[in-house]
Amino acid sequence: MTTDIIVDAHQDIAWNAFNNGRDFRMSAWAKRRRETDPTFLKRYGRAMVGLPEVLLGRVAIIGATLFVSPAWTKVYPDEKLLYSTPDDAYSLASRQLDYYQRLADEIPQIDLVRTQADLDAVLATWAEGTDLGDHRVGLVMLMEGADPILEPAQLEEWYARGLRVVGPAWTATRYSGGTQAVGPLTDLGRELLEVMESYGMVLDLSHMAPEAARESLERYGGPLFAGHANPLRFSKDRVDRNLSDDVIRGIAEHDGAVGIMPYNLFLKEGWAPGDRKSLVTMEDILAAIDHVCQVTGSARHVGIGSDFDGGFGAASTPLEFETVADLWEIRRALQQRGYGPEDVTAILGGNMLRVLRAGLPEK
Repeated sequence: MTTDIIVDAHQDIAWNAFNNGRDFRMSAWAKRRRETDPTFLKRYGRAMVGLPEVLLGRVAIIGATLFVSPAWTKVYPDEKLLYSTPDDAYSLASRQLDYYQRLADEIPQIDLVRTQADLDAVLATWAEGTDLGDHRVGLVMLMEGADPILEPAQLEEWYARGLRVVGPAWTATRYSGGTQAVGPLTDLGRELLEVMESYGMVLDLSHMAPEAARESLERYGGPLFAGHANPLRFSKDRVDRNLSDDVIRGIAEHDGAVGIMPYNLFLKEGWAPGDRKSLVTMEDILAAIDHVCQVTGSARHVGIGSDFDGGFGAASTPLEFETVADLWEIRRALQQRGYGPEDVTAILGGNMLRVLRAGLPEK
């Protein structure tokens, strides 16, 4: 029997390695001792993610991203993973996939999850009676922004290499309108969804513009989630990033899930970078979880997608959070809120596991 574990549907592990020189094997606290440059810290924040904290926080499965951004979005002079053409995007994302393969090859505690059998093998290491030294972390490859897919037919190559989840947008891509560049699915995007569905892949609605997300909910017949996205109710000016109630209901109708982000900017109206961390607390996370449960009618359609170290650090997360290990505190908070054991298990990981399993071949 597997005890409670966390599925974190979104971590930019490879992006952090290439852009910020952050080694996933190293603890977040060790990274902080090294990262003392004030300019760097202002841009990217205090590190929160490292394999030791992932294991301590019982984060058994991670949506590990392939993320590159278009050159026009460049904010800082030290940004490295920028593309001007689809070929550039393909090359940069390929390097990230290779990085995850190296992690799995070199580190006994890390496995790549390409099949349901792989998933079950990782979960077995967290079964009741296992010790910390037995636990393994499974990485599911997730593409954030689909421009590295040169054309929909080329998804075959990515799938063969282990890609199992695709988010068509970050900002606008050739496939979809997105954050800060709203718009619908493009014809290419509609074709991409058809190819994804033929493989049974998971569609990630995170960052998709509302029009594109609504069309995707109508079109897509495969498994889907919003891996890291919060209800629009709590940050109403984020209409191109947070999820309206009708989109949340649409996700539930597909038996999908919404991954709540412990990110202050998307949790509390009016909070801005530089504001006090303590203005946002676990209560705000619980309010977001409660809202999804109320809109959908059950606790079956909400989970966790931290996006920790995804361009923000510990100062931009709720009071109770310093590293990814603190995701485990959500368990106690849910229990104190009155959620029953089955619902707690589902919110921490079971709901996301259900969606991910549906997007994996058996073997």
